[in-house]
Amino acid sequence: MPSYDVSILCQTNHTRVVMNRSSEVGRIQAALMALLFALGLALNIPSAFAANKVAPGFTINDLDGKPLSLSDFKGQWVVLEWTNPGCPFVQKHYKAGNMQATQQFAIDKKVAWIQVNSTTPSHGDYLKPIAMKEWNAEMKAKVSRSVLDEKGTIGRAYGAKTTPQIVLIDPAQEIVYNGAIDSIRSANPADIEKATNYAKKAIAEGTAGKRISEPTTTPYGCSVKY
Repeated sequence: MPSYDVSILCQTNHTRVVMNRSSEVGRIQAALMALLFALGLALNIPSAFAANKVAPGFTINDLDGKPLSLSDFKGQWVVLEWTNPGCPFVQKHYKAGNMQATQQFAIDKKVAWIQVNSTTPSHGDYLKPIAMKEWNAEMKAKVSRSVLDEKGTIGRAYGAKTTPQIVLIDPAQEIVYNGAIDSIRSANPADIEKATNYAKKAIAEGTAGKRISEPTTTPYGCSVKY
Protein backbone atom coordinates (compact mmCIF):
# COMPACT_ATOMS: atom_id res chain seq x y z
CA MET A 1 0.00 0.00 0.00
CA PRO A 2 1.54 3.35 -1.01
CA SER A 3 2.43 5.81 1.75
CA TYR A 4 1.41 9.48 1.71
CA ASP A 5 2.69 12.51 3.52
CA VAL A 6 -0.40 13.53 5.48
CA SER A 7 0.90 17.08 6.06
CA ILE A 8 1.27 17.63 2.31
CA LEU A 9 -2.24 16.27 1.68
CA CYS A 10 -3.69 18.59 4.33
CA GLN A 11 -1.82 21.58 2.93
CA THR A 12 -3.00 20.73 -0.58
CA ASN A 13 -6.60 20.38 0.50
CA HIS A 14 -6.36 23.60 2.50
CA THR A 15 -4.93 25.39 -0.55
CA ARG A 16 -7.81 24.10 -2.66
CA VAL A 17 -10.33 25.35 -0.09
CA VAL A 18 -8.64 28.75 0.08
CA MET A 19 -8.51 28.99 -3.70
CA ASN A 20 -12.15 27.97 -3.98
CA ARG A 21 -13.14 30.52 -1.36
CA SER A 22 -11.02 33.19 -3.05
CA SER A 23 -12.65 32.40 -6.37
CA GLU A 24 -16.10 32.56 -4.79
CA VAL A 25 -15.30 35.90 -3.13
CA GLY A 26 -14.10 37.22 -6.48
CA ARG A 27 -17.37 36.16 -8.13
CA ILE A 28 -19.38 37.81 -5.36
CA GLN A 29 -17.37 41.02 -5.63
CA ALA A 30 -17.84 41.09 -9.40
CA ALA A 31 -21.58 40.55 -8.98
CA LEU A 32 -21.80 43.37 -6.43
CA MET A 33 -19.90 45.76 -8.70
CA ALA A 34 -22.22 44.85 -11.57
CA LEU A 35 -25.19 45.57 -9.32
CA LEU A 36 -23.74 48.93 -8.25
CA PHE A 37 -23.24 49.96 -11.85
CA ALA A 38 -26.75 48.79 -12.72
CA LEU A 39 -28.04 51.04 -9.95
CA GLY A 40 -25.86 53.87 -11.20
CA LEU A 41 -23.70 53.93 -8.08
CA ALA A 42 -19.93 54.12 -8.15
CA LEU A 43 -18.83 54.59 -4.59
CA ASN A 44 -15.11 53.88 -4.85
CA ILE A 45 -13.75 54.25 -8.37
CA PRO A 46 -10.20 55.48 -8.89
CA SER A 47 -9.93 58.37 -11.32
CA ALA A 48 -8.51 57.35 -14.70
CA PHE A 49 -6.86 60.73 -15.26
CA ALA A 50 -4.17 61.64 -12.77
CA ALA A 51 -3.15 65.09 -11.63
CA ASN A 52 -0.10 66.96 -12.94
CA LYS A 53 -1.10 66.34 -16.54
CA VAL A 54 -1.92 68.85 -19.25
CA ALA A 55 -5.68 69.45 -19.21
CA PRO A 56 -7.32 68.22 -22.42
CA GLY A 57 -8.65 71.13 -24.42
CA PHE A 58 -12.28 71.33 -25.47
CA THR A 59 -14.77 73.62 -27.18
CA ILE A 60 -18.50 73.26 -26.55
CA ASN A 61 -21.62 75.43 -26.38
CA ASP A 62 -22.88 76.32 -22.92
CA LEU A 63 -26.52 76.21 -21.81
CA ASP A 64 -27.14 79.56 -23.51
CA GLY A 65 -25.71 78.32 -26.79
CA LYS A 66 -22.54 80.38 -26.45
CA PRO A 67 -19.22 78.70 -27.36
CA LEU A 68 -16.90 77.89 -24.50
CA SER A 69 -13.29 76.77 -24.85
CA LEU A 70 -10.92 75.79 -22.09
CA SER A 71 -8.27 77.90 -23.82
CA ASP A 72 -10.41 80.97 -23.04
CA PHE A 73 -9.43 80.50 -19.39
CA LYS A 74 -5.67 80.24 -19.86
CA GLY A 75 -3.98 82.24 -17.11
CA GLN A 76 -6.88 81.57 -14.73
CA TRP A 77 -7.69 78.84 -12.23
CA VAL A 78 -10.57 76.63 -13.36
CA VAL A 79 -12.75 74.00 -11.69
CA LEU A 80 -14.62 71.38 -13.70
CA GLU A 81 -17.52 69.88 -11.76
CA TRP A 82 -19.21 66.76 -13.10
CA THR A 83 -22.86 66.74 -12.14
CA ASN A 84 -26.17 64.95 -12.69
CA PRO A 85 -29.25 66.36 -10.93
CA GLY A 86 -30.80 62.87 -10.81
CA CYS A 87 -27.95 61.47 -8.70
CA PRO A 88 -28.56 61.15 -4.91
CA PHE A 89 -24.93 62.08 -4.20
CA VAL A 90 -25.24 65.27 -6.24
CA GLN A 91 -28.52 66.04 -4.49
CA LYS A 92 -26.79 65.57 -1.13
CA HIS A 93 -24.31 68.35 -1.83
CA TYR A 94 -26.70 70.72 -3.61
CA LYS A 95 -29.72 70.41 -1.33
CA ALA A 96 -27.51 70.92 1.72
CA GLY A 97 -25.85 73.94 0.07
CA ASN A 98 -22.38 72.40 0.23
CA MET A 99 -21.73 72.50 -3.50
CA GLN A 100 -22.88 76.12 -3.73
CA ALA A 101 -20.67 77.08 -0.77
CA THR A 102 -17.71 75.40 -2.47
CA GLN A 103 -18.52 77.20 -5.71
CA GLN A 104 -18.67 80.54 -3.89
CA PHE A 105 -15.38 79.77 -2.17
CA ALA A 106 -13.82 79.27 -5.61
CA ILE A 107 -15.38 82.39 -7.10
CA ASP A 108 -14.14 84.48 -4.19
CA LYS A 109 -10.64 83.36 -5.14
CA LYS A 110 -11.17 84.30 -8.80
CA VAL A 111 -11.53 80.66 -9.88
CA ALA A 112 -13.82 79.97 -12.85
CA TRP A 113 -16.31 77.17 -12.13
CA ILE A 114 -17.49 75.15 -15.14
CA GLN A 115 -20.28 72.67 -14.49
CA VAL A 116 -20.26 69.64 -16.82
CA ASN A 117 -23.18 67.23 -17.27
CA SER A 118 -22.02 64.29 -19.39
CA THR A 119 -25.34 62.40 -19.29
CA THR A 120 -26.26 60.93 -22.66
CA PRO A 121 -29.63 62.07 -24.12
CA SER A 122 -30.83 58.45 -24.19
CA HIS A 123 -30.66 58.13 -20.38
CA GLY A 124 -33.58 58.90 -18.10
CA ASP A 125 -31.49 61.39 -16.10
CA TYR A 126 -30.84 63.56 -19.16
CA LEU A 127 -32.00 67.18 -18.94
CA LYS A 128 -32.36 69.55 -21.87
CA PRO A 129 -30.57 72.90 -21.58
CA ILE A 130 -33.67 74.76 -20.35
CA ALA A 131 -34.35 72.11 -17.69
CA MET A 132 -30.72 72.18 -16.58
CA LYS A 133 -30.87 75.98 -16.31
CA GLU A 134 -34.07 75.75 -14.26
CA TRP A 135 -32.48 73.22 -11.90
CA ASN A 136 -29.43 75.43 -11.43
CA ALA A 137 -31.71 78.38 -10.70
CA GLU A 138 -33.70 76.33 -8.20
CA MET A 139 -30.50 75.16 -6.48
CA LYS A 140 -29.02 78.67 -6.64
CA ALA A 141 -25.89 77.19 -8.18
CA LYS A 142 -22.97 79.60 -8.37
CA VAL A 143 -21.33 78.39 -11.57
CA SER A 144 -19.46 80.51 -14.10
CA ARG A 145 -20.68 78.43 -17.04
CA SER A 146 -22.59 75.18 -17.45
CA VAL A 147 -22.39 72.74 -20.37
CA LEU A 148 -24.11 69.58 -21.53
CA ASP A 149 -21.43 67.16 -22.70
CA GLU A 150 -24.01 64.98 -24.45
CA LYS A 151 -21.49 62.88 -26.39
CA GLY A 152 -19.33 62.38 -23.30
CA THR A 153 -16.28 63.75 -25.11
CA ILE A 154 -15.11 65.98 -22.25
CA GLY A 155 -15.95 63.44 -19.57
CA ARG A 156 -14.00 60.66 -21.25
CA ALA A 157 -11.06 62.98 -21.99
CA TYR A 158 -10.77 63.69 -18.25
CA GLY A 159 -11.57 60.16 -17.13
CA ALA A 160 -14.65 61.37 -15.23
CA LYS A 161 -16.19 58.40 -13.44
CA THR A 162 -18.68 59.80 -10.96
CA THR A 163 -21.08 62.59 -10.18
CA PRO A 164 -19.97 64.62 -8.43
CA GLN A 165 -16.32 64.71 -9.42
CA ILE A 166 -14.02 67.72 -9.18
CA VAL A 167 -11.05 68.68 -11.38
CA LEU A 168 -8.89 71.72 -10.61
CA ILE A 169 -6.84 73.22 -13.44
CA ASP A 170 -4.06 75.75 -12.83
CA PRO A 171 -3.37 78.89 -14.93
CA ALA A 172 -0.90 76.92 -17.09
CA GLN A 173 -3.79 74.54 -17.87
CA GLU A 174 -2.42 71.57 -16.01
CA ILE A 175 -4.58 69.37 -13.82
CA VAL A 176 -3.51 69.80 -10.22
CA TYR A 177 -6.42 68.04 -8.51
CA ASN A 178 -8.78 65.29 -9.64
CA GLY A 179 -11.16 63.44 -7.35
CA ALA A 180 -13.93 63.68 -4.79
CA ILE A 181 -15.47 66.85 -3.41
CA ASP A 182 -14.92 65.56 0.12
CA SER A 183 -13.72 62.68 2.26
CA ILE A 184 -16.90 60.89 3.39
CA ARG A 185 -18.36 58.58 0.76
CA SER A 186 -22.06 58.70 1.50
CA ALA A 187 -25.30 60.24 0.28
CA ASN A 188 -26.14 61.44 3.80
CA PRO A 189 -26.08 65.25 4.15
CA ALA A 190 -25.29 64.85 7.85
CA ASP A 191 -21.80 63.67 6.88
CA ILE A 192 -20.87 66.92 5.14
CA GLU A 193 -19.92 68.80 8.31
CA LYS A 194 -17.64 65.96 9.43
CA ALA A 195 -15.90 65.59 6.07
CA THR A 196 -12.73 67.21 4.73
CA ASN A 197 -13.68 69.28 1.69
CA TYR A 198 -10.95 68.21 -0.74
CA ALA A 199 -12.07 70.71 -3.38
CA LYS A 200 -11.81 73.72 -1.04
CA LYS A 201 -8.49 72.44 0.27
CA ALA A 202 -7.00 72.12 -3.22
CA ILE A 203 -8.34 75.53 -4.30
CA ALA A 204 -6.99 77.22 -1.18
CA GLU A 205 -3.55 75.65 -1.55
CA GLY A 206 -3.29 76.22 -5.28
CA THR A 207 -4.40 79.84 -5.32
CA ALA A 208 -2.04 80.57 -2.41
CA GLY A 209 0.90 79.30 -4.46
CA LYS A 210 1.31 76.19 -2.35
CA ARG A 211 1.82 72.62 -3.48
CA ILE A 212 -1.45 70.65 -3.61
CA SER A 213 -1.08 68.26 -0.69
CA GLU A 214 -3.58 65.72 -2.07
CA PRO A 215 -3.58 66.00 -5.88
CA THR A 216 -5.74 62.92 -6.36
CA THR A 217 -8.47 61.30 -4.30
CA THR A 218 -10.97 58.59 -5.12
CA PRO A 219 -14.19 60.13 -6.43
CA TYR A 220 -17.50 58.73 -5.22
CA GLY A 221 -21.10 59.05 -6.28
CA CYS A 222 -23.20 57.83 -9.18
CA SER A 223 -21.50 56.59 -12.32
CA VAL A 224 -21.42 59.09 -15.17
CA LYS A 225 -24.23 58.16 -17.57
CA TYR A 226 -22.28 58.05 -20.84
